[in-house]
Amino acid sequence: MTAAGRPRGDGAGARLSIGAVLGRLRPEFPDVTISKIRFLEAEGLVRPARTASGYRQFTEPDVERLRFVLAAQRDHYLPLKVIKEQLEAADRAETGPQPPRPVLMAVSRNGLPAAEEFVDEPVRRLTREELLEQAGIDAVALAELEQYGLVRPGPAGFYDSDSVEVARMARALGEYGIEPRHLRAYRASADREVGLLEQVVAPMFHQHGEEARGRAEEATRELAALSVGLHTLLVKAGLRRMSGR
Repeated sequence: MTAAGRPRGDGAGARLSIGAVLGRLRPEFPDVTISKIRFLEAEGLVRPARTASGYRQFTEPDVERLRFVLAAQRDHYLPLKVIKEQLEAADRAETGPQPPRPVLMAVSRNGLPAAEEFVDEPVRRLTREELLEQAGIDAVALAELEQYGLVRPGPAGFYDSDSVEVARMARALGEYGIEPRHLRAYRASADREVGLLEQVVAPMFHQHGEEARGRAEEATRELAALSVGLHTLLVKAGLRRMSGR
């Protein structure tokens, strides 16, 4: 099957029952249940084949699709609507039988950010029109994001790919009634975290030599992952207290 669960002509390997799928997912997602898998199917996020008797038959791509959905919910708190949009976009792009891994952040096995997420990559410059199109927002929404410092164009007026992801997240939060003005605290918190890390790594970058710079860059990535990981754990703990678990 494709990432969208459509039949493929290249064969999808063994067919799995819903119980077998549950057994495959449980080690990584202990809270998943058969009811949860059925719910995701009802929402159109996975489309297993059916036998003549009506029994579900999942394939390996179906399992990977479910793993993607569950990871996106657990690690990034994405609403199902946004996850479905990501998968449908991958289907339209015909990326192949395997759905993409969550694109917002590289994570380690414990579900926390990995240092590799913070590796510097070539920056792709986007025009204002490209940002609006890729983020799925209008000019009014972008103006609000800029007003509260959530999205910032560079000196030449271009945006980067991170701006697209920020805008998409803000749009998803907006579906729950959370407006850009409510997100100012996120900007302020991020700036404080960056300022703290800068105090630690700035002296390292003043040392001479490629080896010293490499150590400074590695330390920056590790500190960034630890900082964001701590934030993630504190949010998770707060949510557990909120739900009384």
